[in-house]
Amino acid sequence: MTTHTELPSMRESLLDVAGKKIFVAETGDGPPVLLLHGGGPGASGVSNYSRNIGELAKRYRVIVPDLPGYGRSTKGIDLADPFGSLAAGIRGLLDELDLDKAHLVGNSYGGACALRLALDTPDRVDRMVLMGPGGIGTTRALPTPGLTSLLNYYTGDGPSRPKLEKFIRQYLVFNAADVPDDVIDARYRDSLDPEVLANPPLRRPKSLRALWKMDFTRDPRLSRLPVPTLVLWGAEDKVNRPSGGRMLADRLPNCDLYTVANTGHWVQFERADLFNRLCADFLAGRR
Repeated sequence: MTTHTELPSMRESLLDVAGKKIFVAETGDGPPVLLLHGGGPGASGVSNYSRNIGELAKRYRVIVPDLPGYGRSTKGIDLADPFGSLAAGIRGLLDELDLDKAHLVGNSYGGACALRLALDTPDRVDRMVLMGPGGIGTTRALPTPGLTSLLNYYTGDGPSRPKLEKFIRQYLVFNAADVPDDVIDARYRDSLDPEVLANPPLRRPKSLRALWKMDFTRDPRLSRLPVPTLVLWGAEDKVNRPSGGRMLADRLPNCDLYTVANTGHWVQFERADLFNRLCADFLAGRR
């Protein structure tokens, strides 16, 4: 059973990072934890973690940015190296917040951002929790139906509410009834931001070189990454294949893997009580 908690009061700011703006909401006290959201249409930090922020803020300083290209942050990322571009933005955000090191929690696109940041600068990451992260074995098989639906949202006949509802109810979650209509309404409204329409942040790679950069299982640094990592993967994930969890566990030297039954791509939303408990305990060193 999922606990629906109200969001606590949050401090909001728009920080300048290398000439671009990153929107941040934060609350709580304690070790800093950045929550990095997924890359679906209309995604943003606070909306993606609405069922987790309050609980985690009881023990941690919870920092929730809108990733570059999303929400109230500056639109546009480097499509030649999307994960590197996201990681550079969040690393710059750590600098602006005067944080030498922080825990990273990332879902899907945000998980890929966290993992790339850790590979490039492992000294900036304390512990990581990754939920169905992108970039795991992506060059070893054709895209999943869920990822195809996601990548096609802004193409063809363009965005529509039925198109978004199908992606969310059919591919993003295991139990379609768990997603309220108002969540879909808000995501659809945000997906129509004119700046996003002009420059969607999640698109098919334009070159084979960019595609290979987006597959972490081909990065030799993965087997040397010292950051303690907890991987949570929904057993019924239709966006990123659950087999990616085993790939990470086999390659990362300090990785715990938890496969979540009857759960899709949105573990932190669908199984919030379980996620909040596992995440808080892991980040505190209780494994």
